Amino acid sequence: MGWLFILPVVAQDFHFDHSISRPVLENYLARSMTFVGLLQDDLTKPRNKQGVDPHDNIRLILNTKAKFIGRTIKIWGNETGLLDSLKTAKPFAAAIHQADPDIILQAGEFEVISPKVETLTVPKSVLLEFGQPVTERTFRYDQIIYPSGQAPHHEGSDKAVPDMSRVETRLWFYYLATSYIDAGIEAIHFGQVSLMDKNDPGHKHWLDLLGRVRAYAQQHARRHFVLCDAHEPHGGMVENGKLLFDFHSKPLRIVEVPNQPYKGILQVGYADSLYQASKGGITPSGWSCDHLPYLVEFDNFGGMVHAPGKPSKKPFIWGWDEITWFGLMPEKERNEWLRYAWNWLKQADPNGHLEMPGGRVMFPGKDVKGPEWFWANTRSPACPEGFNTEQTIKEIWEHQPAD
Repeated sequence: MGWLFILPVVAQDFHFDHSISRPVLENYLARSMTFVGLLQDDLTKPRNKQGVDPHDNIRLILNTKAKFIGRTIKIWGNETGLLDSLKTAKPFAAAIHQADPDIILQAGEFEVISPKVETLTVPKSVLLEFGQPVTERTFRYDQIIYPSGQAPHHEGSDKAVPDMSRVETRLWFYYLATSYIDAGIEAIHFGQVSLMDKNDPGHKHWLDLLGRVRAYAQQHARRHFVLCDAHEPHGGMVENGKLLFDFHSKPLRIVEVPNQPYKGILQVGYADSLYQASKGGITPSGWSCDHLPYLVEFDNFGGMVHAPGKPSKKPFIWGWDEITWFGLMPEKERNEWLRYAWNWLKQADPNGHLEMPGGRVMFPGKDVKGPEWFWANTRSPACPEGFNTEQTIKEIWEHQPAD
């Protein structure tokens, strides 16, 4: 009679406090999912503005065993909506952490500001942090943006790019970060940092901001730590051998397959992709690496659909941004492509991790009938327009070897 040996299941480690090790960081990145605005829905209401039950999004996260949830709260020039978003975010985050205390929720702070920021009062604690006079005042838009003539406004809007070298800009970003941390956030994505860095040689002012945010997290975050990342140019920011961010991130940058309309592949070196190009150094947690771990995501940057199925200028893919192109695929092809992307990245660059699409805005275009939001959820009465990607994500993650 033979013997049957059963190997013990090795549970992945998601423990961190005050700092994070590389194995734990990569365990999180390997279970990452973008879910834009997740915490900005109201759990006391049966449906959000897209007609989805917010509780179904929690169900999806727990069912797939996602551990890092990206972009769960953000504003994009709608500063007047911040306080309402924070009111829903705190109880929503608490509900998720009650179900799974290991989950990291990420917020977004982006390269955009609008005059609406002047409706928000600067807290006295923020003024004191930066040694500013303590007065009753609101944020000053004209002192956040670049000086006249240095940087354009966002096309077709009254929004502009912040200048990180200015004190008022750092007041604003610090206020956002501390507000998010108080709501239960443990990671912050800082957008396209290079656009805000033009008057900051040596990244002096970025280092100042990040140092203050991390110091606040040491005292107030759930696990005394906040993960910081950004869409960085040229493989990442490094000063004197020290990395500014805890991990890097970038859009997927999908390559059109010539003469095969709608087909796309991944390729090292295409456009400004990060594959095999993530810089290394000493991380904020103190460990060293030749290449910092990173995420690649299905980005949304608006639709430029003039002729769907015709070649388009990169980084667009057959006329769309990445999440729209992905979402408009037939369901079977979409799930097959997700498996392809996961496997390709594992072979092309083990430092990279695919951030799964959970929820994100789509731009199908005026002449293309299609949904305007991608939901990975299994289609059900709770999520009538779910894309049925949930099970595929779960299967991919279940078949990943334990670290």
